Amino acid sequence: MSIPSDPTPPAVTSDMQTDYVVGQDNIQGRLGPFGFDIHNRVFVVSALASIIFIVLTLLFPQQAGSIFQSIVSFSTGTLDSYFMIVVDGFILFCLALVVLPYGKVRLGGPDARPDHGYLSWFAMLFAAGIGIGLLFFGVLEPVYHANVSLPLGIASPFGADGALNPNAIADATAMGLAGTYLHWGIHGWAVYVVMALALSIFTYNKGLPFSIRSAFFPILGERVWGWWGHAIDILAVFSTLFGLATSLGLGAQQANAGMNFVFGLDVNATTQVIVIVLVTAVALVSVWRGLEGGVKKLSEINMVMAVLFFFFVLFAGPTLAALSGFWTGLETYVTEFMPLSAPFGREDDAYRQAWTIFYWAWWVSWAPFVGMFIARVSRGRTVREFVICVLLIPSLFIFIWMGVFGATALDQLYANPAGSLVKEYVIDNYSPELSLFGMLNELPLSGLMSTLGIILALIFFVTSSDSGSLVIDTITAGGKIDAPRPQRMFWAAVEGLIAIVLLLGGGLSALQAGVTATAIPFSIVMILMCYSIIRALNGELRQLRRQAA
Repeated sequence: MSIPSDPTPPAVTSDMQTDYVVGQDNIQGRLGPFGFDIHNRVFVVSALASIIFIVLTLLFPQQAGSIFQSIVSFSTGTLDSYFMIVVDGFILFCLALVVLPYGKVRLGGPDARPDHGYLSWFAMLFAAGIGIGLLFFGVLEPVYHANVSLPLGIASPFGADGALNPNAIADATAMGLAGTYLHWGIHGWAVYVVMALALSIFTYNKGLPFSIRSAFFPILGERVWGWWGHAIDILAVFSTLFGLATSLGLGAQQANAGMNFVFGLDVNATTQVIVIVLVTAVALVSVWRGLEGGVKKLSEINMVMAVLFFFFVLFAGPTLAALSGFWTGLETYVTEFMPLSAPFGREDDAYRQAWTIFYWAWWVSWAPFVGMFIARVSRGRTVREFVICVLLIPSLFIFIWMGVFGATALDQLYANPAGSLVKEYVIDNYSPELSLFGMLNELPLSGLMSTLGIILALIFFVTSSDSGSLVIDTITAGGKIDAPRPQRMFWAAVEGLIAIVLLLGGGLSALQAGVTATAIPFSIVMILMCYSIIRALNGELRQLRRQAA
């Protein structure tokens, strides 16, 4: 994904006034040949805490692994209902904004007009909250949910003796895809809506700095520029760092698995660390080249390759089965939406705790990153238009991708269970990073397309890293978007190091722990944001009434 240039300066349309100026608390100077312009408290605390975490995890990997596993168990077991309720609440909040008079408020004031046309806006929304996940989970989730985790207690097509029951295939396929859509659909985008809407309103309509802390001005007043605000921004930095590190770790695992599948390269932590180091080096070059010369060009290349990759799978595989599976899964997702979203009375713990809760924590941890991006490209939209489009447009694109990839893999699996690599990698010998390559193995040009899949994963890796670096640098530079490039490079390096230490500290469980550890407190921050949004929108409605009078 790419980060657009700075939006047009907002027009202050209501009564939230503050003497705070972006960068007034910053310190500037030079360290040798490198300049810096940082919010000293936010940057220093975030940087030192990140370095301490990296050092301690490398020094005590076994103890770190135990702690990570405890965090995962506590989050998915004890706090499972909490996360379900919180994310369900965000959906209800979004729906309320659509149907209530708040929906007519325009981001940027009554006279603001969109900075981007619908086509460009939709494309950027699609690029915002996805990436490595499409490749890593596009085959894995539908197959796993249809046959192993079994959402809502559906029957597995494979009986206790391993024999395939043809009568259970249709229901399993539909629910496996619906269970995948749940994790990638409007629940996750509702989380992003809350964050993006808060940033948009308080920046474009209230004239406050483009920073997470600005959303808490209605609650904290001028104290938001002190340590209360510092703590909020520091928490946002950690949330973004661990969310990105999880994506980078998953990308490294999948790239390593693909190299093993195509070229016979060993699958181990050492190889994955080397992959992270090399790709982080490319990300550093991209960050140094800047927005136009680095991030934007890589994002454009990435999107073209992803579209070509998608259409190859659609037309080289069982096209009718893929399209039929996508539609059947969508119908099941709509009809089973309420049971799949229920926080209580569930007996599908393998699905809900191991998968759904991880996703809800992941979306919360990514909210500062993706929310900032969406806010930057959405000035001029009404609240109603903003909420509807951000919830539905990216979700539909993702459903099409996941539906085609998942239905293709399931069709291969049930057509030839004995010889299916998808069955081997997902059901028999759980190797999630190989699931995509198992599906590609049964299509034409499997070697070429597997190589393209590796390249896509690596480019997603780079674009996530450099875009995330820009966002974190904005937060730690007191809201400035033009801070010196070495600061962005520092954060790109820190993201790579955190991904490495999490992999060394326990693999996937450590990555999940990093996400959930930051998502727990940041979910509380986002609940409070909903109150601030309502306060701000009430002020906007009063302003509209005064203008009408």
